[in-house]
Amino acid sequence: MKILMVGDIVGKPGRRGVKAILPKLRSELEIDLIIANGENCAHGKGITLSTSDDLFSGGVDVITSGNHIWAQKEILDYLDSELPILRPLNYPPGVVGKGYMVWGKVLVVNLMGRVFMENLDCPFRAMDNLLATLEGGPKVRVIDFHAEATSEKNALGRYVDGRVSGVFGTHTHVPTCDVKILPHGTAYVTDVGMVGPAESIIGDDTSSVIQRFLTQLPHRLTVGSGNVVFNSVLVEVDEVSGRAQSIVRIDREVKGD
Repeated sequence: MKILMVGDIVGKPGRRGVKAILPKLRSELEIDLIIANGENCAHGKGITLSTSDDLFSGGVDVITSGNHIWAQKEILDYLDSELPILRPLNYPPGVVGKGYMVWGKVLVVNLMGRVFMENLDCPFRAMDNLLATLEGGPKVRVIDFHAEATSEKNALGRYVDGRVSGVFGTHTHVPTCDVKILPHGTAYVTDVGMVGPAESIIGDDTSSVIQRFLTQLPHRLTVGSGNVVFNSVLVEVDEVSGRAQSIVRIDREVKGD
């Protein structure tokens, strides 16, 4: 089974990149499941019903998220629906939405880190509890771990090694070069990267971000423009054992309008 994890999709440029790249990739590489982090696909922060439709029509099967899932309030009415949109599993009980789903033969889980992030429930124990609850469930299991600290991402990867098929870090929008198969068969990357403007600062207009750093004053950020970078990783998993067989980066660029 081949699974593609797509990095954080940023605004309209990111949605355009998805539509330009994904259909061709799915055909060329015979991909079975495409997961994408969509928490920034609406104007650079949050997700709406129409922007999620853009991703689904572009070929995304499951949308994961993170701390910005709540930024566009209209999506809250749909998080408990059948739409394959996830929020982090380790929010406290009673929070709207779902933190995991089974797509075909694959368990897809969304977790969020706590270092330099919100004070959520422990993602390590949340994953332990889920696996205990779903004992005997799908052998193929993948996690989008939306976290800031590279140490926390590495720690979770090692913690679940052999119990899941892949751990894909998201959130920083900066792709890392450490794709690997961990000792017990889990595919791992610290950060997948993003789908967004190549000439930007993590997707936002460069001058706006620099101005904020220079002045330390609140300054409205806008999504950048121009060519679009497309960051993703492709994992091949044995369906019987759930062990990853390979993981490679798939990075592309789309010309700007």
